[in-house]
Amino acid sequence: MELDIFRTLWGVTAPLESYAEQLKSVGFTGVEARIAATSEERKAFRQALDNTGMEHIAILFTGGDVIPDQFETSADHLARMDRLLDAAGELSPRFINVLPGNDRWAMSEQVEFFGRAQELADKHGILCSFETHRGTSLYSPWVTLDLIRQLPQLQFTTDISHWVLVCERLLNHSKDDLSAFIDRVHHVQARVGYDQGPQVPHPDAPEYRSQLEFHQSIWEAVWRKHIEKGYERSTLTTEFGPDGYLHHLPFTNVPVADLWSLNERMAIEERRHFNQFIQSV
Repeated sequence: MELDIFRTLWGVTAPLESYAEQLKSVGFTGVEARIAATSEERKAFRQALDNTGMEHIAILFTGGDVIPDQFETSADHLARMDRLLDAAGELSPRFINVLPGNDRWAMSEQVEFFGRAQELADKHGILCSFETHRGTSLYSPWVTLDLIRQLPQLQFTTDISHWVLVCERLLNHSKDDLSAFIDRVHHVQARVGYDQGPQVPHPDAPEYRSQLEFHQSIWEAVWRKHIEKGYERSTLTTEFGPDGYLHHLPFTNVPVADLWSLNERMAIEERRHFNQFIQSV
């Protein structure tokens, strides 16, 4: 099995052509980015992908943004998802990473929503991988595991950093059986969180070594499952980002690390980590 590493475009505003060669030099296969709002933007982005030879994972927010509109119903989310899946056809992504639903909905509504969301994915003929993320339906490991028991056909993107923050601890207690979730993970987002935040200041910092090792153990478990399933290629996106995730100094608001370098560092580390892993299996 091979590992294809993608770079998040969260916080990136420059045109793809201006940095694609730099990404390739670090070992990135492609980029992960939101589905653009207009057909013109989507066609321009598809052309940029073709020009640079980069691959693409599309991001779809059923609630319209990271924090969903609290007045919208599950029917509103499904209608938006249907429209965006149709629009995503212009981009020909490898698959779609979906940030689904709202954390405020009752479990009965969550089950109904995900059942219909999977039907939409099937209708459009594209794989949808549902991401674990605060503020969405998959904000909690326990809610997600309950959902899996009722809808075992779902596939997921693991961003385990969110669950570490929600639970305020590394999920490595003997009671923390995430195997039913790991069995259904399709895609990994590689950001390292800790008990009080979704993103450590720097993944190489020795004071966060245990957090890095825990996240890497989850990613290894996913890779083992992918090998069992016969995956030829597994995907991972480095996802260190801005917007309150990147630590800043007080008063001056100076970032404590360079965001571009953080994602490059994670790509290099996870290539090393994967190569070491694959030699051991």
